[in-house]
Amino acid sequence: MQDISTIRNIAIIGHGSCGKTSLAEAMLFTAGKIKRLGRVDDGSSVLDFEEEEIQRNVSINTSFHTYSWNKHDVFLLDTPGDDNFLNEAFVATQIVDSAVFIVGAVLGVKGQTVKFADFIKRRSLPSLIMINKLDRERASFERTMDQITEALPLTPVILQIPIGEEADFRGMVDIITGKAYLFDEKGSGKLSETDVPDELSDSVELYREGLMENVAETDDDLIEKFLEDGELSVEDIRQGLKAGVAAGALVPVCVGAATSNAGTASLLDCINEFLPAPSDCAPMMGVDPAGEPVERKPSVDEPFSALVFKTMADPYAGRLTIFRVYSGTLSGDSFYNSSKELEERFGQLFVIEGKEHRPIDSAVPGMIVAVAKLKETTSGDTLCDSSAPVVYDAPEIMEPVISYAVSGGKEDEEKLFASLTRMLDEDLTLRLTRQEQTGQVLLSGVGQVHLEVVGSKIKRKFGAEMHLDLPKVPYKETIKGSARVQGKHKKQSGGRGQFGDCTIEISSQPRGAGFSFEDKIVGGVIPQQYRPAVEKGIVEVMEKGVLAGYPVVDVKIVLVDGSYHTVDSSEMAFKIAGSLAFKKGSVEAGLVLLEPYMNMTIKVGKDHVGDVMGDLNARRGKVMGMDAEEGKEIINAQVPMAEVLRYATDLTAMTGGLGTFTTEFSHYEEVPAQIAEGIVAAAAAE
Repeated sequence: MQDISTIRNIAIIGHGSCGKTSLAEAMLFTAGKIKRLGRVDDGSSVLDFEEEEIQRNVSINTSFHTYSWNKHDVFLLDTPGDDNFLNEAFVATQIVDSAVFIVGAVLGVKGQTVKFADFIKRRSLPSLIMINKLDRERASFERTMDQITEALPLTPVILQIPIGEEADFRGMVDIITGKAYLFDEKGSGKLSETDVPDELSDSVELYREGLMENVAETDDDLIEKFLEDGELSVEDIRQGLKAGVAAGALVPVCVGAATSNAGTASLLDCINEFLPAPSDCAPMMGVDPAGEPVERKPSVDEPFSALVFKTMADPYAGRLTIFRVYSGTLSGDSFYNSSKELEERFGQLFVIEGKEHRPIDSAVPGMIVAVAKLKETTSGDTLCDSSAPVVYDAPEIMEPVISYAVSGGKEDEEKLFASLTRMLDEDLTLRLTRQEQTGQVLLSGVGQVHLEVVGSKIKRKFGAEMHLDLPKVPYKETIKGSARVQGKHKKQSGGRGQFGDCTIEISSQPRGAGFSFEDKIVGGVIPQQYRPAVEKGIVEVMEKGVLAGYPVVDVKIVLVDGSYHTVDSSEMAFKIAGSLAFKKGSVEAGLVLLEPYMNMTIKVGKDHVGDVMGDLNARRGKVMGMDAEEGKEIINAQVPMAEVLRYATDLTAMTGGLGTFTTEFSHYEEVPAQIAEGIVAAAAAE
């Protein structure tokens, strides 16, 4: 496998339920890698093998496999299409040299399809489009092509058109050669040549003309030849198309039906012919220990370098570290982790094939390989030769958008947080934080289903229960006015009594100013040793709250008067007097509830702006302004935190999965009276 020109690494991407895993399964079967064509629906797929994937009938993790086809070795990454697990696909598109982009012929272009097209466009990632499920009821090649052309920021060029549709889908025509093929009825994936149906002759000519025009436009010599001769040879088209695909300028379109294994063999040919080898790709850019730019060419003659992009927690095998080799050859039993500046030893090097691991002796550029039980290496780290250190940028990851309070059973608490720590290694979109005011531990992720799956994995892998609850909103209390009040604590029950008496002035401070205490006692009406106790009593009440049990903030206290008893006064008595004065004074000064507001940046298509703005108004949000970026409208808003705890789910429903958003804390504002009443009543009931 030293000839890296015959290596390909591809991510299979596309919207949920478009048939990605079924297609990957058909590719492995057609290439002879697996003996039986598994099905996602009955849980027999070699790629969706985790219990959570089988139960839900969706891909949750990126799965890995390899196959050989016509002397080419292909590393295949099957990625999830569900919004909750989109980060897996997002990272995969940053690691591979090319992608096979699936669009279902029944559902057509969906919200996630546009997101995947944006991933491809942003990286100019060489790609093929496969229009899948052409054997299904209501499947339409032309309708799907129209949607691709109108909605996606790509330039599709049709390589194949179907012969028949729905139940009659039986073959395809290769536009480059003008030859027609029928699919093997037994589902082997093989093709047999036939005549082009008469009803498709005109379409074939039309599509070939369009293909030649698109290919010619990518190269000055080809456009000159096309203008002179009005024609390009088959070889010209192939070479021009390969160059256009490598540059990200053209995306060839193939046709097929994964579950009946129709069109798979021709797709495998197209992957070999039109998608780039590692040796066709630009050098990888990084920095040396001094921060100076370094490039590594995709060649076995360069020093070894690789990037870790995924870590998997396994209760038996330990941590599994998966990385892409960019330069040089890896063999032996150690490498240098330049991100952590340490040497790591490893046991066996292997490639992942579904849930199986195949041992190998060495790895060259373009290969995606794994090792087990590394002590220090985590996702995003660069591995290299210690004599030629380089550090690459870690793959970008998606930010979490939804948070839940997480807890376990009494016996499970310790085990739960130990296993959550391991899950944080495996899934970089997870965040674990503690909300100081409420005392809750928050688990943040990309969606509610995402967090539920994490809980399911923890139970299966580590035997710990995880419960998710909506987080408590960290409300606060403050006062609006001012008051002068006396707090007096007097208790006589035989023997030594208790006596403390203080007068305070309480007033509001600007938002965010915090708490201040001023001692303006004149003379010795309260002895010096008792005055700090007054402040201590006030601070304790402020922490517990007066109105609804939330902390009181932005208050100024001035201690102005009081009295004491030479025998009965004590620190405790003045502490109680201070707390009584504060409770009474804060009520007189007008207690109100404050709620946290979040800054939100929401990206949506033009079609959804009205719905999103109306929804923000209904959530008591304030739109602060709008921007535009790459065909998206960006809405900047401030919204109460209580109104957006489940916003990720709601935005997906409103925009068909096309909307994205980020949030960060902004400030506190007073809660409207009618809403505050409900919060106070709920706190009292609790």
